[in-house]
Amino acid sequence: MFRLQCVRPCLRRLLHQGAGITDQVLEGLQVCSAEDQVLDLVGKNKAKLTVEHVSCAVKMLWEFQKERPELLRTVHLIKSHPQFLTLRVLAENKIALMDDFTLVDMLYAFLRLNVEQHDSLVQQMVSEAWVRVDRLPMSSLSKFAVVLHDQHLQSSPLMGHITSILDQRLLSIDDARILTALMISVASLMSTRLRDALISRAEYLLHTVDPLNYNTPRRMVQFLRNIKYIHRPLLEKCNEIFLRNIPRLDAENISIILGLYQSLQFNNCDFRLAAKKRLTELIDTSTDPFSFSKLFVALAPIGSPDIRERLENTTLLVADEFNPQQALAVIEALEEIQSRNLSLLNKIASVIQKNLHVYKSVEVARITQALFLLHYQNPELFINLRKVLVGFLQRSFYPYEVTMLTRVLSMLPSRRLDEGVVSRVDDVIAQCSLSELNTISFAVAKWIRNDPSYRHNTHSRYVRLLQRLSHCGHERLQTADRLDLLLEELKYVSGEWFEEMLLNETFVTLKRMIDQINPSNVSDLAFFLTRTNHLYPPLMDRIASVATEHIDEIHFSATYATLLPFSVLNYEPVHADELYDACIKRFTPHISSFDPHLLVLMAYCLAVADRFPEELIREIFSIDFLGKLDCQLESLPETLNMRTRQRLMDLNRAVCLECPEFQVPWFHERYCQQLQKKGNVSVSPVQQQIHKMLGEVLGGINFVQAAVITPYFYTVDFECKLDKHLQPLPYSELSTMQISDRGKVLWDSSSLENARDELPAGAQRVAIDFLDSKFFCKNSHHMKGEALMRRRHLEILGYRVVQIPHFEWNSMELSTHHAWKEYLRKKILG
Repeated sequence: MFRLQCVRPCLRRLLHQGAGITDQVLEGLQVCSAEDQVLDLVGKNKAKLTVEHVSCAVKMLWEFQKERPELLRTVHLIKSHPQFLTLRVLAENKIALMDDFTLVDMLYAFLRLNVEQHDSLVQQMVSEAWVRVDRLPMSSLSKFAVVLHDQHLQSSPLMGHITSILDQRLLSIDDARILTALMISVASLMSTRLRDALISRAEYLLHTVDPLNYNTPRRMVQFLRNIKYIHRPLLEKCNEIFLRNIPRLDAENISIILGLYQSLQFNNCDFRLAAKKRLTELIDTSTDPFSFSKLFVALAPIGSPDIRERLENTTLLVADEFNPQQALAVIEALEEIQSRNLSLLNKIASVIQKNLHVYKSVEVARITQALFLLHYQNPELFINLRKVLVGFLQRSFYPYEVTMLTRVLSMLPSRRLDEGVVSRVDDVIAQCSLSELNTISFAVAKWIRNDPSYRHNTHSRYVRLLQRLSHCGHERLQTADRLDLLLEELKYVSGEWFEEMLLNETFVTLKRMIDQINPSNVSDLAFFLTRTNHLYPPLMDRIASVATEHIDEIHFSATYATLLPFSVLNYEPVHADELYDACIKRFTPHISSFDPHLLVLMAYCLAVADRFPEELIREIFSIDFLGKLDCQLESLPETLNMRTRQRLMDLNRAVCLECPEFQVPWFHERYCQQLQKKGNVSVSPVQQQIHKMLGEVLGGINFVQAAVITPYFYTVDFECKLDKHLQPLPYSELSTMQISDRGKVLWDSSSLENARDELPAGAQRVAIDFLDSKFFCKNSHHMKGEALMRRRHLEILGYRVVQIPHFEWNSMELSTHHAWKEYLRKKILG
């Protein structure tokens, strides 16, 4: 016993001395200020290093790199240092001794230091973490999930296990950063129920996030982008944080956020305007290729013409310094703004051509599409792009990749298509979604037009390919059982092939799923019906019923898409007033939250349906709103800009004519005159035929006018005047418009000034409109809403309106000259 008591102080001294040695190594690591110092210390003390030392060394190496901009990182120097291999061997030998935190942290750091995924160290660490996965704390589990995602194991059984753990322990997560990492990692495996639960938890935790932390909400938006799901409440909350942080955001972060918004088709006027102002401030300080390329990509599409010119001039100076990724980003931005700066295009194309071998398949596809849409002329470059694309396609087994490459290849001119391309497309068709099948159909149609052998061989490979597309499409629709997934596939589907081959089957499938229509998908279904231009009452009635009953569960901005088919297709369900009233009541308290252009589109949609909510109309025609709209229009894409301006004019006209009590002035006179002067109005052969026959019916060509401009700038196909006895009245020679041999309308100056002859007492003006197929639903003779609104307005302007539907004029009953004349006589003279 006495001997043992003597030994104890000795042991204590030895242990104390050992601890001192350990502390010295650890302290030495902690005071290192560069990677070389860390690695040299590892080399000098490799026999003494414990798990704690190895962990500290690896963590410090990554911390040093993380603090630097990506372009200034020196990971390659660390990997080539002889002591880095020592560190990896030590780590591999001590895996079993590591606690859970250390194991995952070290795995994460080694991968960030570019240790290969197939390295035995990484594989053993992943295997050990898998064994411990059920007991990992949520912080380590989220980091482990990120590691697996980076290794392209997002669909692995291990990630499925992590998804299950997340589902069970979701409510225990109180850190938004941990949650967003897990959300992005498990996105491809989660159920709809788990998706909704994750979004709900994210919304809750967003309130706990530091208002200056914009990375966490950015990851939430990235999650929504990855799953292609627009959850507006969460997007709006994230957007509020971005707006508060605008003064702190650099060009790279603004570019990322704008890109995410564009992918989600989420437009926010306040953010775009704030981003434009901030990016403009950054022009003078963004001088290196990295920051300037980010600035160009973000600012060029939303900047004014002067800013674009300034950006393009600067790009010319730095283009030679761009790396492959920067050149790709810039060429896409140039395509978005439809640049015609040939010198700049040549410079960027030169950088791309030199680096073509480093691009991935999706990047080559993006480059090809951008150059094609820019109408860039460089046959040699396009030949090289085609070779690279064909090579990627023949090696690919992923349906989405084969579809993407097929679509881009079809843009390029080629008299003969490689058999290997057709074979590869044929191999993946059975796995394709409806959207992918539709994309391939477009490509096949282009190949058919370009291949001269097709006309001599009707049983060609193209026909077989189209037959397989149709068969797989029908099979996919017949086996579909979830409406949400089907609507996601139908979101971007359009074109002749889909309408001819699959649209009827699609409606059969949608009717089969009619009970799955709910507040979360009602607007998506409504928008699909609007795009197809087909009237399908059973689905429309169900949409109306769900929207009316559950209007509080529908986001206020989704009321626009929900009402659109009823307005556009001129369909009134049984309780139409209740539907419109419910939607108007839903969005009215949130009028100030709408993007200005969307509010204009909403008001026009309601005007077509002959509904004019006073609060909405007064808001739109207020000075403040119109000023805000003008600012937003400067940053919108050209097509959306022009569409919004047109709809504002249409709305202004509708309010002036139908709601004079609102006392809204008509302020589009000059706008309409400019459009009229720019326009090149032509008359179709059918209209020329009608014009000639009207002259015969009415007693001479001077009794009818063509392409008449009415007050408020409607263009009427033909106008005639009848006295009180329904006898035609002639026009003076000066006011009679002529139609040239080529069908062009020859305007005179009086027509642009809206000159109108005075009518004798009891006389009437008759507006005669030929209604072609665009005025009717595609699957019926049901007239659309805009045609009815036009009729209402012409009648308010004092016209008796005669409409000639195309299906009546082209019918078998009117197949003779005499029959056509009698038809016109009855329509006009009664």
